[in-house]
Amino acid sequence: MASRVSERAPDVTLKIPRPLYEQLGQVIDGTGFRSVTEFAVYVLRDLVASHGADASGAPAEQLSREELDAVRRRLEALGYL
Repeated sequence: MASRVSERAPDVTLKIPRPLYEQLGQVIDGTGFRSVTEFAVYVLRDLVASHGADASGAPAEQLSREELDAVRRRLEALGYL
């Protein structure tokens, strides 16, 4: 019997310029994001979802009311809404 793929794929490193990293650190200050990495993953997942599929190519799931409210709160804290 074939082995199952692990539930979580291993992480990879994404390099960005240090000034951008530092700016993102300022942007997320007080927003509830624990790190620049957490924020970057959130933004990239949102970008992929806006194209109708997740990173595996599967159709994007609909967000719950609670998730939408959390996104709105974060965007407001960032000054986008």
